[in-house]
Order: sequence, then structure tokens, then C-alpha cells
Amino acid sequence: MDYLQDDPDIDPDKVAVIGHSRGGKAALWAGAQDTRFPVVVSNNSGSTGAKLARRDDSGESIAAVTDAFPHWFPPTYSDYASNADALPVDQHELLALVAPGRVVVGSATDDANADPQGEFLSYLGAAPVYDLYGLGDTGLSTSSWPPTTDESFRGPAMSYHLRSGGHGLDEADWETYLTGKLFNR
Repeated sequence: MDYLQDDPDIDPDKVAVIGHSRGGKAALWAGAQDTRFPVVVSNNSGSTGAKLARRDDSGESIAAVTDAFPHWFPPTYSDYASNADALPVDQHELLALVAPGRVVVGSATDDANADPQGEFLSYLGAAPVYDLYGLGDTGLSTSSWPPTTDESFRGPAMSYHLRSGGHGLDEADWETYLTGKLFNR
């Protein structure tokens, strides 16, 4: 972002950080740490991304992700592997740290490891913080799971879509992200 904001050929107000899976986790973290990103897109980020960690019995658990990728986390994170409910924070708060910038969560119906319902609930959980900025409208037609599949929902600063299929960043996702008017309020 340091370079992009200084390049006269790039409008820094039209920059998005996007990531899929582990990259989705990184995109959320980048957006939470650097408010210069006006749009943050997390696609199928799952455990320790957009998925609620306290839903440890759904999708990839804290134990599974810290065992498989211990180098991604501080050692203390694995202390919650058998007691996710003791976590002092959860992933909806990571999404909320992007506010007032746009957070976009993309989920897939058959991505059991990412727990699309947990990502959806986290998205809803971030809305009260966006509401503090007057941007709490999630754009969703329902707060019940599942929302309409293969449809995008867009509020003033929050966007969500659930597509059919498995773990991937596919053509339907790109179509949503590139034509979704993400930079408009």
C-alpha cells in the first residue's frame, strides 16, 4: 500500500486487498492493521479467518489448524485447542476492525473446513461495530442460515456472498468481486 498510494497512476481510494483461504486470513489481518485499504475481501478464509473460532465443532478446529500450521500462530493460540469458548475474542471482531472500510466475506456451500455458516455468523457479528459508523446494514435479506445461494448481498460497507461449490476462488467469486461496486457506499 505504501507504493500504491504514492503512484500517480493509481487511485489509492480504489485499492482492495483480497485473499483466498490462508490468503483470506492475511487479507483480513492486513485490513485490520492498515486502514488505507478501503476494501478487504476474504474468500473461504475459514478457521482463524472469517469463521467464528468458538464454533470449534464446525469446520476446521483450532486444534486442527494449530497442529497442521503451528508456524502461523503464536504458541499460546494452541492453548485454546480444547477450550475455544475461553477465547477472549472471536473472528467477528477481526472483521469489525476493518470498519469503516468495506469488508467482503465470500463463502462456499460445500467448503466444510471453512464452515460457511460460521463465516456468515461472524459477518453478522461484525455489523454492530459498522453500525457505530452508520454503516451497519449488512445488505442481507435474512439473518437466518442459509441466505440465498449464488447471490451477492451488499450493504453500505459490508458485502457477503455464498456460492455453490467447494473451496476455491472461482469465476463466480471474481465476477462478484470485480462487478460488485465494492468501492461505492
